Amino acid sequence: MNEWNIQSRARQCQACGKAFADKQPYHTLLLDEKSDYLRLDVCESCWKNQYSQGAQERKGFVSCWQGVYEAPPAAPPDPIRRETAETLLRRIIEANDPKYAAASFILAVMLERKRLLKVKEQIQGEGRRAFVYEQPKTGDLFTIPDPQLQLNQLEQVQRDVAQLLEHGLPGAPAEAHDPEAPSGVLPAEPATAAAAPSPPDPAADPAAAAG
Repeated sequence: MNEWNIQSRARQCQACGKAFADKQPYHTLLLDEKSDYLRLDVCESCWKNQYSQGAQERKGFVSCWQGVYEAPPAAPPDPIRRETAETLLRRIIEANDPKYAAASFILAVMLERKRLLKVKEQIQGEGRRAFVYEQPKTGDLFTIPDPQLQLNQLEQVQRDVAQLLEHGLPGAPAEAHDPEAPSGVLPAEPATAAAAPSPPDPAADPAAAAG
């Protein structure tokens, strides 16, 4: 199973096809399709009529939750700035290079601590654990495997993350640096994200065990 992915929130109900309006409630259903995780975003009406009854008995059911759709704003001009933690996490996932697995996990913990990502579910399978994070504003889901970091590995991973935040992924287009970077930029401080998150409470802080 491909545990490492991003799934964007749909802009319309995936049952009836009607576009979501800004601030409209919707429901997300997460299913295990063996080769990948499948998300379904449906409107309140379709949820009540087609999905609410017996949702947890559906084949491959993993989790479900309710959200509020936020219409995407017009894209602003790209500011000149160093890499943000979220942008870097997206780049790493798109690169799909296992050598960045530990860095992606630390970045996700950083973003969760800053309340920029929320843990929606913890998934255990084939001897591995993965965390499903949601970006509340966009509704995007990030599935991040737990690299099972040891304490003696943290210092090097922290240095790697700081370097990636400062310089970006090797081979990626270079960006100029702005000394007055916007507030969305996170400092390279995965520091106390030491141990893996404590097991399975979907609402738990995945960095809590790190203390």
